[in-house]
This record gives sequence, structure tokens and C-alpha cells, in this order.
Amino acid sequence: MQSRSRRSVLTALAGGGGLGIAGCLGGKDSVAVLAAGSLAILVDDHLGERYESETGVACHGEYYGTNAVMRMVTGGRKYPDVVVSADAELLRDRLYDTHTAWDISFASNAIGIAYAPDTRFGERLEAGDPWYEIARDADDGDLAISDPNLDPLGYRAVHAFQLAEQEHEFDSFAEDVMNAAYQEPEEPQLLAGVETGNRAAAVVYRNMAADHGLPFHPFPETYNFSNPEYADHYAEASYTTDEGYTATGRPIVYNATVLESADSPEAGHEFVRLLANADDTLRENGFETDGFPSTHGDVPAEVTDG
Repeated sequence: MQSRSRRSVLTALAGGGGLGIAGCLGGKDSVAVLAAGSLAILVDDHLGERYESETGVACHGEYYGTNAVMRMVTGGRKYPDVVVSADAELLRDRLYDTHTAWDISFASNAIGIAYAPDTRFGERLEAGDPWYEIARDADDGDLAISDPNLDPLGYRAVHAFQLAEQEHEFDSFAEDVMNAAYQEPEEPQLLAGVETGNRAAAVVYRNMAADHGLPFHPFPETYNFSNPEYADHYAEASYTTDEGYTATGRPIVYNATVLESADSPEAGHEFVRLLANADDTLRENGFETDGFPSTHGDVPAEVTDG
């Protein structure tokens, strides 16, 4: 593992003071990005446009739950240049040794509840009722979560329910709330039901609520997966997916890599460099960047040296 200070990583990733031009990217006219669904608006509306304007290379993004992304890559159903994960360890567990040997972590996040304020669920939240009492009283389908078999946001919701059950000393809370929740298979569509009135609330990342202009009720740090100081506590929760992958609770870390099979590796390297240098844009869109970026594995000189 390569360990470098934040200052040295930022300096290296900044290269000569900006992103490369199209002529430096091997003549490629596009980069294919397969990313976590929570990044869709960030990439499509912000970083992708900046990347295209500064490089002359088109950015084409597709977005799914991160575990679905990993299945697509390992199953040979998608062939992106860049993979961006909402769970750094998941990417390393699934793609290292076969598809890549490195990644750069660039941001963190927190989970909580985005809600429609004109629903009973929302009214009670705004009145100060504990979220767990509201969730326990809610009708089936009022609360949505992402599919935990396909998406870290889904299994983080389950982890949060488990840790809340432990913290608040509730019997069968996690199982009951999970069974009553609607599981959305397409992470980018998780908040569509809240916006249309079909759902009252959803467990989401902080940036997703901001993206959709919805109020956000954060979970406490003991189970919002934002604070590395609670890493041992987070690890007390776990979920095993339908394919047998056991995800333990851990701080949220986003990371990105360029696949060894990439058609446009140079363009991919430049996209990862952009992510690592996008502190202001990431913070403005609800992400946390303190302590980032950091490198892991054998990061190519093309990425770090510019």
C-alpha cells in the first residue's frame, strides 16, 4: 500500500496545474465512467461538464448501486474505463487482482433520512419525534431503502437499523423496519417515490437529499458512518448479500480506479485526477473531503505525476 500525506497527494495529483488537453489523452474522444448512483448528479451536472470543457473529451456516465457495478464488471457485462465506488473496501475486495491494482479515495459522506415534509412521517420528524419511533410506526412501504444486495447504501441502511436497535435497546427493530421498507433496486431512483408522493421518506446519503431539494434528517454519528473514530463500533453491524458477500459496517469512503481493460486509460487517469482535486465541488454538493485524497495500491505515475 502506498501511503502519502494529503499535501503530497494533492500536489502530485494536480500535476502541472490543471487537467490535460485532449492531445495528451491518446487522441480518445470519450471516457466511460461506471459509478455509484449517489454520484449521478455530481458527475452529470458538475464534474463531467468540467472534464469535457478542460480536456475536450466527452464524459459518458452510467450509475447503479455499487455492488451492481461490481457484478457488471466482474461478469463482463460492462466495460468502463473508470469505476467509482461508494464503498472503498468493496471495490478492493471485488476488483483487485483481476481488474485493477490501485485506487484513489476522494470523499466521505453520511446517511440519514430524506423526507417529504407534507407527510405524517415528515411532520413527525419536524416536530422532533425520534426517527426510530416514526419508522417503527410507519406503514409498509412508507420508508424506502436501496436494495442491500445491490448497493452499499442499502446495506448501510440495514447496518444503521442494527446499530440503532442496539443503541436504543429495541427488540427486533432492524428486522421489522427492514421488512416493512420498500427496497428500490435502482439507487438513482431511490428518491423518485418521495418526490412523487408514493413514499414518505428514504434512507439516503446527505448529498442525495441536497441534489433533490429535500429536507434531510441525519442519523447520529454512532450510526451515520461518517466518523472514522467510530470504525470499531460500525463494524459491529453486518449484512450478507444474496451472493454471499458479507459487508461489515465501516466509515463511508468513495474511491475510483481505472480498469486494466480500459479502452481509454489516459482519459480515465485524467478523470480520476479531477475527482481527487474537486474538493470545493464535492463539499458544495454535500460530500466531506477532510483527509482526502489518499492513495491505495500501485497508483500509476500517469495519475500522480501528471
